[in-house]
Order: sequence, then structure tokens, then C-alpha cells
Amino acid sequence: MGEKTWLPFPVLLLAALPPALLPGVAGFTHSLDSDFTFTLPAGRRECFYQPMPLKASLEIEYQVLDGAGLDIDFHLASPEGKTLVFEQRKSDGVHTVETEVGDYMFCFDNTFSTISEKVIFFELILDNMGEQEQEQEDWKKYITGTDMLDMKLEDILESINSIKSRLSKSGHIQTLLRAFEARDRNIQESNFDRVNFWSMVNLVVMVVVSAIQVYMLKSLFEDKRKSRT
Repeated sequence: MGEKTWLPFPVLLLAALPPALLPGVAGFTHSLDSDFTFTLPAGRRECFYQPMPLKASLEIEYQVLDGAGLDIDFHLASPEGKTLVFEQRKSDGVHTVETEVGDYMFCFDNTFSTISEKVIFFELILDNMGEQEQEQEDWKKYITGTDMLDMKLEDILESINSIKSRLSKSGHIQTLLRAFEARDRNIQESNFDRVNFWSMVNLVVMVVVSAIQVYMLKSLFEDKRKSRT
């Protein structure tokens, strides 16, 4: 596969891969929730890598926000190269996998389109990454003294984790709503252009038909008899 260099999210990186297979790849840091929007030109394929630990959860959600047909091919592969998900001509999708150690690859393929570029939004949600357990251990080493103190610190930790989880969920919902809004706006603008075009076509047809009708009516009342002297 070649040597890969990882850069902090959301900076894209290019990996030394065969151009015919993977024109582009990108990497992300171990953030629990990351989203990205990019433009995929016609006839191109874009791939991204996400490193994962053992027994974690990787959720990928994607949407095609703009482009003819609002469809894309999606491919998700395990670190061993095994295909986990393969979808063709889909406008959106949500997939969750239990992970093993390694770099997971997911690709968006627009090679079936020859003229239309696609605007794609996707979001990664990473659970059970091991960071939360380490934070709990860091808290516990400061717990000393009575059981009452231990209980209070555990309650504080539980409350903080609950607030953090709810805030993360709220941010996730807001991100999805923005993506839905962007896609709906693009669809409305496309429909608006189509309505204007066909309205102009209908107007031209009506004017031409009206002119023909006036001409035909005038021809019916014209006196075509020739007067002799």
C-alpha cells in the first residue's frame, strides 16, 4: 500500500497509493465526533482512513448534498482489506461496525458520472475508544479517605460523563440538521431553475399558438374573391 502520513483533522493528506485505485486519501485524529464536507469531481474516487483500536465502535453517516442524481458509490473496508459495506448509487447511508486494531478505509466513488460533480457530507462517530476509561482511572487515583468522598467523586464523574454524552449527541443532531438543510436547499434551487425554464418554454409556446390562432382567424374573414372590371 505504501507509506502513509497522518495529519490532524480536518487537513487532508495524500498517501503513496496506486493512482488507478485510490486517487486521494485522508486521515483524522482520534476525535470522538468528526464531520467533513468535500466536492468530488466527476470520474473521481476519494478515500479516507480512520485508525481504530480493538473492540471500539465506528459509525459512518454520509449524504450527497448536491449534484445530478444525488447519488454516490460507497465502500468500507477493514484493515485486512475485506469489504464490509459496498453500496452503489445511494444518496445517503448509515453504517456501524465493531472494530479491530488497524486503519479502516472508506471511499466515495463518482467514476460512473462523466460530467456531474458531487458535494458529499460525512460524519464519523467513534465510541469505546478507551479514552473515557483512562479518564476514569485518572479520577480514581485522587479518591482518598472516606467512602462518602469516594461516592461524591463518582457521582460527579457520572454527571460529567452524562453531560458530555448529551452535548455530543446535541452537536451530532445539529450537524445532521445542517446537512439536511443544505441538501434541501440545493434541491429547491434546482427545482426553482427547472420551474423557471419550463415556464419560459410554456410562455413561448403560448405566444406562438396565439399568433397562429390570430392569423388563422384573420384568414377566415378575408375576402379572397377577385373583383372584375
